[in-house]
Amino acid sequence: MHMKVSKVVGPRTVPVRFILEDPASLGVDKSEIEVMAAVGQNILEVAMENGISIEHTCGGVCACSTCHVYVEDGENVCSEPEDDELDRVEEAPGLQRNSRLSCQTKIESEGPITIKVPAWNRNAVKEVPH
Repeated sequence: MHMKVSKVVGPRTVPVRFILEDPASLGVDKSEIEVMAAVGQNILEVAMENGISIEHTCGGVCACSTCHVYVEDGENVCSEPEDDELDRVEEAPGLQRNSRLSCQTKIESEGPITIKVPAWNRNAVKEVPH
């Protein structure tokens, strides 16, 4: 399933820092990556276009919780979670106050954002069965 990508209408002026607990599982070799994003993009789009392969089993349509991340800084520049997201994120392991689904966390204004991608963030379908 392919992720629906937002049309970026503005310049990439929003700094986003990704803290990766298990970089190798996300296809990168650094534990921190800083990139620039545009207002209107969601965090999953930003990650994917910068080579950070956050799992998103449902294709980024808020039908699962595999793209669960923590917004460590910049919550005030991101969209508020809607009821569908809150219902889904409750299914994710390691739930915290700053838990969000990266596919639903849209950048709404200027300001730095820090996203922590937990080590267990991977597609359960790819895991060894119990």
